[in-house]
Amino acid sequence: MASPTTPIAASAATGAPGPTDRASALTRQRTRAAWLFLTPTLVAMVLVAGWPLARTFWFSFTDANLTDMTASQFVGLESLRTVLEDSDWWTTVWTTFRFAFLSVFLETVLGLVVAMALHAKFRGRALLRAAVLVPWAIPTVVSARMWGWMFNDSYGVINAILMYLGVIDEPLAWIAESGLSFAAVVAVDVWKTTPFMALLILAALQMLPEDMYEAARIDGAGPIRVFFQITLPVLKGPLLVAIIFRMLDALRVFDVFFVLTGGSTDTMPMAGYARQRMFEYQEIGVGSASASLLFALIALFTAVYMVVGRVKLGEEA
Repeated sequence: MASPTTPIAASAATGAPGPTDRASALTRQRTRAAWLFLTPTLVAMVLVAGWPLARTFWFSFTDANLTDMTASQFVGLESLRTVLEDSDWWTTVWTTFRFAFLSVFLETVLGLVVAMALHAKFRGRALLRAAVLVPWAIPTVVSARMWGWMFNDSYGVINAILMYLGVIDEPLAWIAESGLSFAAVVAVDVWKTTPFMALLILAALQMLPEDMYEAARIDGAGPIRVFFQITLPVLKGPLLVAIIFRMLDALRVFDVFFVLTGGSTDTMPMAGYARQRMFEYQEIGVGSASASLLFALIALFTAVYMVVGRVKLGEEA
């Protein structure tokens, strides 16, 4: 009786390509097609982002000045040393990180609350979802200018409301005082960006299987217990991605600070320091060095955050 022949053995005997060979060829074909489709995007990214970034790194090693770019000379780390020895730079670093952590924390908490509310089934939910996205749709400069008028100490509606409620006795200079202006900037950013966090979290909530909640209701679990034992653990992955996106955006913040405070040193982010050095002081080398430091800090934070988040998610899995 002849022994049965496997497809692989038959392919080897006849010289025809077997299933493994066909799978490998298909994988190689898909890889080539993927690179073919990605090449235009990669080229565009190199031209739009890579080349300016490389030029910024190069200028950070020179004493380039805006008045005469042709007379710039290579000075090594001198521009970087100038930035690190400037107390205003460290003030902007503290302001930026304080703003980033505080605003992203508030946006994550409020975004989670809004997403949970919009995830519930009620009449008019679609209309409310569209209305929540209005602050995110407004350009940052427009929303910052609008809130600047509302925070005005002479005719602003914020002071009028607080005085009517008895919270304050006299109008506050929200934009002029450094402590109040920082709180105003955080409030404006939270108002504008909370819908973005809510939208990402809501998309993750809609992917959760309903049978998990049904089993929890059968077991008699309350809403608080369901949230902390089912919803929040499942949302950790999407929350990590949303927080990374928002943290990257918050660390390079510029426009909302500049529009509200007008570039005050007490409430200036790192991006504002780089702009001031480049265009107000016309020190392209020093400004490029500060911009390179900003890029390095953001890259370092992102790498550490992703590694720590991946380790935690791996331990829980």
